Amino acid sequence: MARVSQAHLDARRRQILDAARRCFAANGFHSTSMQDVLKEAGLSAGAVYRYFPSKDHIIAAISLETMREVAGVFTGALDAEQPPTPEELVGRALRTVQRLDEEQEAARLVIFVWAEALRTPTVRELVTTGVVEVRGLLARMIAVWQERGMIGDAVPAQQLAQLMGSLLPGYIIQKTMMGDVSPESFAEGLGALLHSPART
Repeated sequence: MARVSQAHLDARRRQILDAARRCFAANGFHSTSMQDVLKEAGLSAGAVYRYFPSKDHIIAAISLETMREVAGVFTGALDAEQPPTPEELVGRALRTVQRLDEEQEAARLVIFVWAEALRTPTVRELVTTGVVEVRGLLARMIAVWQERGMIGDAVPAQQLAQLMGSLLPGYIIQKTMMGDVSPESFAEGLGALLHSPART
């Protein structure tokens, strides 16, 4: 029997995930069955279950991909010789979310994932792990900003990371529900808050 290449395996996995994304974005997680995913992907049950034993495994894989993309923005900023400003970094992260939303309807899916996390322990654990990772990367970046005098150091980096991390879900919710926000508006607003003169 001919050996299946890794490229073929990766392409088949991508085919399944893309089909699942379309189903989930259109109907939500609970209204989408594995049979719906099979039909959308044009594959047999055996072909799909080889990669994903259950719908929860597909949800987890989709969530992990999105979180890795966003975390990569913060990792890249930490590796940069010249760190971006807070507003530049937030703009980059939100533009990544915007791109993923345009390509994969990621914002809508992320909201579904959050809702699913309230009732499914495995999904909740995955979401929590992703949030902790992003907070940790943000805290490291904030510490760099504080060391360089780019922002004040009166508040611990971990505490500020909790605040800045909330900009991501805030953007996703407003973008999905109202559509009247942009990465630029969030970044400009953050810059105005950070650099406005203190009042006595």
